[in-house]
Amino acid sequence: MRDGEQTPGVSLTFEQKKDIARQLDKLGVDILEAGFPMSSDGEKQNVSEIAKLGLSLEVCGLSRVVLSDIDACLDCEVDMVHTFVPTSDIQRIHTIKKSREEVLDMAVKAVEYIKDHGAKCMFSAMDATRTDFDYLLEINKAVQDAGCDVINVPDTVGVIVPSGMKDLISEIRKAITIDIDVHCHNDFGLAVANSLAAVEGGGDQVQVTINGLGERAGNADLAETVMSLHSIYGAKTNINTEYLLETSRMVERYTGVRIPPIMPIVGENAFAHESGIHTHGVLTRTDTFEPGIMTPEMVGHKRRIVLGKHAGKHAVGQSLNAAGLDPDPDQLNEIMSRMKELSNKGKKVTDADLIAIAEAIMGKVKKSERPIDLLEVSVMTGNLITSTASVKARVRGIEKIAASTGVGPVDAALNAVQKIINGHKTIKLRDFKIEAISGGSDALAEVIIGVEDDKGHIMTARAANEDIVMASVEALVTAMNHVLMMQHDD
Repeated sequence: MRDGEQTPGVSLTFEQKKDIARQLDKLGVDILEAGFPMSSDGEKQNVSEIAKLGLSLEVCGLSRVVLSDIDACLDCEVDMVHTFVPTSDIQRIHTIKKSREEVLDMAVKAVEYIKDHGAKCMFSAMDATRTDFDYLLEINKAVQDAGCDVINVPDTVGVIVPSGMKDLISEIRKAITIDIDVHCHNDFGLAVANSLAAVEGGGDQVQVTINGLGERAGNADLAETVMSLHSIYGAKTNINTEYLLETSRMVERYTGVRIPPIMPIVGENAFAHESGIHTHGVLTRTDTFEPGIMTPEMVGHKRRIVLGKHAGKHAVGQSLNAAGLDPDPDQLNEIMSRMKELSNKGKKVTDADLIAIAEAIMGKVKKSERPIDLLEVSVMTGNLITSTASVKARVRGIEKIAASTGVGPVDAALNAVQKIINGHKTIKLRDFKIEAISGGSDALAEVIIGVEDDKGHIMTARAANEDIVMASVEALVTAMNHVLMMQHDD
């Protein structure tokens, strides 16, 4: 909520911040650093309102070792004040222009002031990993004697390595009896590794962000840190891991920072398999090509078998069986050949593509008629933010009309389509990808959409059209039709 929102280009509304705060509480986060109240009147109001939400977690406000900053946090009635001051020579000399003695005195007075006003206190020696060790130990001991509750050790510019972090925390642990917390940045991709090393060295708390957001290359990612602690180290936290994916996607949606498909734990491909050897192994026993100590269900994810040129017969056959198709060995060989031919052209093979290829080769079309027959789509864009769409369709022979709003015309149209069908069956949008496949202002747009129903049926489909809205709607309707036909077969 604080360092995460400092991600360049990210700005959250107050309503979004409240939603995220409630979600983090549901997730089981222990302490939420809600913001830096002194930075602006709006930020102060946001922190104050979040502190009044009645959440189970502790709400923390950030402050410099300046009394006006601390007062701003106290005015917000936060549970904890996190106060910091630069201690490395490079930051101390070139940013606040204070001597070591002055910085130590300011730190002690800030901690005493916070404790005198009845709040918990966390102290950070900013840029700790580049601070002279003897001075770092001196200032940490001084704030501990002043009543500080938690010592934070920040790797502010992400330059320490795991072995160094473990050694550093181990040495600090010998002199500090209160909780030790770490804050690791990801400039060299070591934030999670350094956080885990800190725990090995005796650290008690870890500061993390959802999806690893934060300044520059970000901070230690919550999901990766927590699942490593739980599954590899056998440690316990209060995190309800089944909400990790749900939380990650909420933050992705609100910040606009996309989760890379290959991101551990929460990425689209985290539990996806395409290679024939891998898929055959996973379908036989999941821990052949997955960690085993971590399953997709543990983090709210699902295992996916991806179709493509590396797919094996076992996976393709199982996908077709799930769609109600049972090709003989020769037909399956031909289906595999056609599918790989499509994939070799650089196309992603969707579930709908596979079914269409199989039906053509098997000389049959499924008996079930299309449950949804799209009749008309109209969109009105009132401004750059909100659009309204109306969709008319025949659903199992009954004509229906639905209208919905959305952020832009595509979102509005997809919402309207979902509204038409969701009174009949619950089907939610899972994935949405769009790209131009020809040049010019009249470029043909190809859309690939994935949907999932409440029984766990997942279906992907594609559509191409000069009109992006129509391509999106057509892909969504195709995917929904296949899911509804699978439900009918069940």
